[in-house]
Amino acid sequence: MEQESVVHRVHPRLRPFVAAAVGYRHEGMPPGEHLGLPSPFLTVVLPFDEPLEMAAHPDPAQAPGRYEGLIGGLHTRPARIAHRGRQAGIQLSLTPAGARALLGCPAGVLASLDAPVDDVLGPVGSELVERVRSAAGWAARFAVLQEVLLRQLRDDVARPEVAEAWRLTTASGGRLPVSAVAARIGWSTRYLEQRFRAETGLAPKEAARVVRFDRARRELAVRAAEGRPLDLAGLAGATGFADQAHLTREWRALSGLPPTRWLAAEFGFVQDTRALTAALSEA
Repeated sequence: MEQESVVHRVHPRLRPFVAAAVGYRHEGMPPGEHLGLPSPFLTVVLPFDEPLEMAAHPDPAQAPGRYEGLIGGLHTRPARIAHRGRQAGIQLSLTPAGARALLGCPAGVLASLDAPVDDVLGPVGSELVERVRSAAGWAARFAVLQEVLLRQLRDDVARPEVAEAWRLTTASGGRLPVSAVAARIGWSTRYLEQRFRAETGLAPKEAARVVRFDRARRELAVRAAEGRPLDLAGLAGATGFADQAHLTREWRALSGLPPTRWLAAEFGFVQDTRALTAALSEA
């Protein structure tokens, strides 16, 4: 199997909105499915060679489909992506602030949904897909991507209290209780829950769960890729879970698999997860 993951450091003006930009290419895999898991980021996928085939979406009511380019909102259930033994493209991880700045809508509008890029961005989405596909090499692809995103930038921001609540949730690794977040921004817990969900698509408690899970998943992938002991009990303690049993319950709930089974099923994509972690550490 041949694998390639390429991290691109985006323009400084884009960094508050694009947490990571990673190019990927996998060839020689047996046909199967890849899981798109909950994370604190909206996802933009621009496949190169053939459409992205979604076998199942986070919202089970959304029908399977094929996408020339896809934008996915925040979610708490896994997506299933079918492949025929090869995949190549660019994946962007957008912050909720990036939804307003680059997509022109609050992240809550896209909650648990996967949408064609041109449905969200209109003609700019079609331009982005076509130009990225026709560019020769990673540097040219990322240059096109950056040019289009810089053109898309707009001055549209969430209420500062919601932005601070999101920052507190992510900066604490999902460990800060919702009541403490509400107290720090000066809102009632009930009002925070209403405004936070409307803006992001997740309730504050759901966001904390997703943040903890995402950190644990990326750390487990790095440990596996580097050949280090997995140490699930230590991983649970380091990423905010009460114990290994709590970690395993949450992993099943958010991915559909316990940690070691997820790792076995997804090991061919661990390099991408490791590249994402590297990109996030540079942000």
